[in-house]
Amino acid sequence: MAASKSSLAALTLGAVGVVYGDIGTSVLYAFKEVFVSGHVPITTDNILGVLSLFFWTLTIIVTLKYVVLIMRADNVGEGGLMALLALASQSVKDRPRVRRLLLTVGVFGVALFFGDGVITPAITVLGAVEGLEIVTPAAKPYVVTISLVVLVMLFAMQRRGTADIGKVFGPIMVFWFVAIAGAGVVQIVQNPVVLKALWPGYGLHFIVEHYAIGFITLGAVFLCVTGAEALYADMGHFGKNPIRIAWFGLVMPALVLNYLGQGALVLRIPAAAENPLYLMMPGWALIPMVALATAAAVIASQALITGGFSAAKQTIQLGFLPRLTILHTSIRDTGQIYIPTVNWILLAGVIAAVTLFGSSSALAAAYGISVSLVMVITTLLTFYVVRYGWGFPLPVCIAATGFFVMVDISFFASNSLKIMQGGWFPLAMAVALYTVMTTWKDGRRLLNDKLRADSIDLTSFLEAVFVSPPVRVEGSAVFLTAESGTVPNALLHNLKHNKVLHRNNLFVTVHNHEVPWIGLDRRVEIESLGHDCWQVVINYGFKNDPDIPKALQHIRTHGCELETMTTSYFLSRDIVIPTIGGGMAQWREKLFSQMHHNASAVAEFLRLPNNAVVELGSKIEI
Repeated sequence: MAASKSSLAALTLGAVGVVYGDIGTSVLYAFKEVFVSGHVPITTDNILGVLSLFFWTLTIIVTLKYVVLIMRADNVGEGGLMALLALASQSVKDRPRVRRLLLTVGVFGVALFFGDGVITPAITVLGAVEGLEIVTPAAKPYVVTISLVVLVMLFAMQRRGTADIGKVFGPIMVFWFVAIAGAGVVQIVQNPVVLKALWPGYGLHFIVEHYAIGFITLGAVFLCVTGAEALYADMGHFGKNPIRIAWFGLVMPALVLNYLGQGALVLRIPAAAENPLYLMMPGWALIPMVALATAAAVIASQALITGGFSAAKQTIQLGFLPRLTILHTSIRDTGQIYIPTVNWILLAGVIAAVTLFGSSSALAAAYGISVSLVMVITTLLTFYVVRYGWGFPLPVCIAATGFFVMVDISFFASNSLKIMQGGWFPLAMAVALYTVMTTWKDGRRLLNDKLRADSIDLTSFLEAVFVSPPVRVEGSAVFLTAESGTVPNALLHNLKHNKVLHRNNLFVTVHNHEVPWIGLDRRVEIESLGHDCWQVVINYGFKNDPDIPKALQHIRTHGCELETMTTSYFLSRDIVIPTIGGGMAQWREKLFSQMHHNASAVAEFLRLPNNAVVELGSKIEI
């Protein structure tokens, strides 16, 4: 029991450090964005109304939607948009049109998530470093430069992994939440009238009284829940209970107290609306608070970057991105990975965002639209899981998700007003990435269709070969083939040029499934084809790490001996030739051809030994 409590405490501390970094740093910019434009007059009723909207937005979206509803929709314990997409598509697998629509919407949501991975580091680090302007106005010209230095250092550290620095994430974020809660309490004590804002009537009155300005204000209010999707995305790492305990026990109370405190300060000193979080601090605490905020911003950014690596890996496994080099940064935790290509693309996007927008206020317009649209997509996917996956009656499903859809759409509509002010940035990134992802998926389908049309049945081919068998040489040959039961081109080339056949021949097909994990008991399926030839299917979930040599160790129980030192792996290296009038537009075929050419080597992705791989190329027109 003691060990169980200790483990729960450790997981809860880890959840505070990783899951809540983004939403925890929203206090840097969310409240001030309501008043910074000057559209909302600073009056007692308006401040109470805005604070009420903050409190009930946190309650409805985070507590009710994510903690109560969506965290129940786990995919074998895993969460996140990709896991939810896989779960929803499985739920409607007997409805192909609906499934295609969900995949389209879900993939666009994943593309938006990568946009969040660009904006979150930019806005959080900028918001933290802007505290230097309160310390001394002379620091203002250097805020962007300092922010860029911090961000470049952060991305440069990614190859080292997060195992060591991850240990201090939790304590730092606990200190952060205690600090912002304490600062809020000091202000509330001086102006306790703000506690009235917990009554929802103040928020409703603000919206009704100032319906036009109130609608616009929703876009700024929404910033208080950016990062809420991390509760669901990191569920597989920490579990539901630690995330819920951290939310109710520390994070939500700290956020509410700080927002109320910022409101109390602005009620007393209206000019403090310029940057209420830092102006809440006594003079002696200002510089330490800037340092703590910067550390919290780095932690929030780290969580999004790490999440980007995990999402990219899952997207590759599900066939929406080409193979990329994936490096494991921990020998104990297989979930800690580093993808160089993703890392540098994210850094390029972050540098562009910081340079282009130059302040957290300017970036706030870009931030809300992508997150709010991701939340709309999440709720829609959840409806299909509840209706078709869990089998609940339609009225129950509408009641469970309909209210949240209306809330999400309201926030998205408000944020849509800011498209020209910066909202175009994440949408442009999402459209570009969506184009890449769908082009790769469609291109792979066309390529596989072409290979299938030109393929030869493996069983019939082997029967013909063994009528007059070629010379058999010692050792084992493993032929990788995309389609089970077809003759791989590598085998044809080997027989044509080398005129030999190995003593043991394995025809291996890798299947990636729309579930997070495939256990070792279902990893390998093997069928004897006679003459010491076997058809092997290796199954992986989208969170499993492909490792062909390791998987093939499980075939020994089926009577197939595979010696590491005498095994060769034969791969077909296909060169894609775009053709006019093919299955896709010419520019998409060229894009696919380029991606196919630049994809990381199959041998590296599948962890094949470099000194035992033979690649034989062929040209294929699509």
